[in-house]
Amino acid sequence: MGKKLIFTINPGTTTTRIGLFAPEGADVLPVLEQTIDHDETVMAGFKTIAEQLPFRAKALQAFLNAVPGGVSLAAVAGRGGMLSPVPSGVIAVNDALVDFALHRPVHHHASNLGAPLAQSIAQTAGCPAFIVDPVSVDELPPVARISGCPEISRFSFVHALNIRACGRRLAADLGRPFTALNAVIAHMGAGISVAALKGGRIVESTNRMENSPFSPERAGGLPPMALIDLCYSGAYDQATLKRKLYGQGGVFAYLGTKDMRRVDAMIAAGDEKARLIREAMIYQIGKAIGAMASVLDFRPDGVILTGGMAHSKPIITALSKQAAALAPVTVYPGSHENEALAAGAAAVLAGSETARDWPVTPKVEALPW
Repeated sequence: MGKKLIFTINPGTTTTRIGLFAPEGADVLPVLEQTIDHDETVMAGFKTIAEQLPFRAKALQAFLNAVPGGVSLAAVAGRGGMLSPVPSGVIAVNDALVDFALHRPVHHHASNLGAPLAQSIAQTAGCPAFIVDPVSVDELPPVARISGCPEISRFSFVHALNIRACGRRLAADLGRPFTALNAVIAHMGAGISVAALKGGRIVESTNRMENSPFSPERAGGLPPMALIDLCYSGAYDQATLKRKLYGQGGVFAYLGTKDMRRVDAMIAAGDEKARLIREAMIYQIGKAIGAMASVLDFRPDGVILTGGMAHSKPIITALSKQAAALAPVTVYPGSHENEALAAGAAAVLAGSETARDWPVTPKVEALPW
C-alpha cells in the first residue's frame, strides 16, 4: 500500500478490533477492518490488564507485517480507556498517559490498553499516536453534578466515542452543524449509555457504570437501600460484588447468557422468563430515553438507537414505537468506533483539530460556593 494510513486499535476483553483507514483531509476512507480473537484461556492467564500489553502488541505487529505490499502509517489511534474526566476530542499519547492507563485508571478494563498499544505501534512506525473521545469525556453542567448527597458528585462515564460519532452522522444527514444538534442517543451493547447531546456536547447521561438501564452483562442502577444491605450482608467481598454487578449482572444474572440472539431464541421457544427480562430491559431503556429528552425540553432533533443491540428487530421495533412521539428515530446499528478513532486522528493530521497533551482536565464551570 503506497499511501500512508491511519491504524486504529480498539481492545476488548478477548478481542482487539483494528482498522486501516486512508485520510482524505479531515475525512477517512475504510481500507480494512478486522477483529483479532484472543484465546480465552490465554487471556485468563494474565493477572492484570497491563500484563497483556506485550502479547497484544505482538499480535498487532504481526497483522501489520502480513498486510500484502506492506503498510506505511501516518498515525495510530487507540481507544482511550477508563481515564479521569477529560474534554471531548483528541489527546496525544505520551508516557504519562500510558502510565496512567496501565497503572492508575479509574476502572480496570481492556480498553485501557488502547493508548499503550497505540504508542507501541507508533514508535515502531515513527508516527504520532492519539486517543479519541474516551469514556471519561465529561461535559456535564454544574446543575447535573448535584447528586443529593454533598459527599458524592455526579460525573459522566459514557460511550462517548460512538455517541459523538453517531451525533455527527445525524447532523450530516440533517444538513446542520454538529454544534447545533440536540439529540438523544442510546448506545446499546454489553453496556448501555443513554445520553443527551445538546449543541454537540454530552450534557447528561445515564453513566454506563452506575445509573444506566441493565444490560446483557451489567446490573445498571439499583435501589440504593437494598444495595447497601447487600454490601453489608457478609455474602460478598468487594471484588466479588463488583463482578456480580459489572460483568455478571443484568440479563446474564437472570438467564445465564449475555448473547441477546440466544435470548431471542429462548423467547421463540416459549420461555416466558426470557421474554419478561428482555421486555424489562427495553422498558428501562425507554424510560432513560424519556429522561434524556427532558433535558432537551422534550424537543430533540432526533433519537438515535445504536450499538450491537440495534441489530435486534424486537428491541428496535419496541423502542422506535415508544420514542416516535419525541422525535424522528434513526437507527445506526453496530459500533462506529474504529471509523471515529480514525476521523479524530485525520482531523489532527489535517490541522482542523489540535490534539491536547496529557494530563488534561475538562473545563468545568465552578459551583457558586
